[in-house]
Amino acid sequence: MAADANGLAERVFTLLSAVPDPEIPVISLTDLGIIREVRPGSPAEVVITPTYSGCPASIAIQLSIRQALDAAGLADIQIRTELSPAWTTDWISEAGRQKLLAYGIAPPESAEARLKLKGDAPAICPQCGSARTQEISRYGSTPCKALWRCLDCAEPFDRFKCI
Repeated sequence: MAADANGLAERVFTLLSAVPDPEIPVISLTDLGIIREVRPGSPAEVVITPTYSGCPASIAIQLSIRQALDAAGLADIQIRTELSPAWTTDWISEAGRQKLLAYGIAPPESAEARLKLKGDAPAICPQCGSARTQEISRYGSTPCKALWRCLDCAEPFDRFKCI
């Protein structure tokens, strides 16, 4: 049974790695760390944790997951939202961080880097790579991002908030 459960989890994670985040379509739900686990059982469950409890994309995320599961013949798998433990930017994969950067969004530092810096470091500009940046607003294009600007190239950009 464990092999079947592992096979199902692997199949679901592979399937959902192709499902983009509705607000940042360059990154998948798995790279963003929203897909937490696949629990075997009757019924099996995909456990998700939104980036924050009031995320306006939560319904769209669930719908995208449901459509992908149904299209793959996995309609019997349930989707379960769990808010504890709370999502953290540390759950973003390294590949996801690189995709965010290439898309023009400054990815958050890892928890280890934040501890070494003892506070919030300046964002690295995704346009020119400068660390001479400043926060313009804690509120960016979506609630999980802040608006920053580069002091060298003068371009505005979003930065994922460290959570």
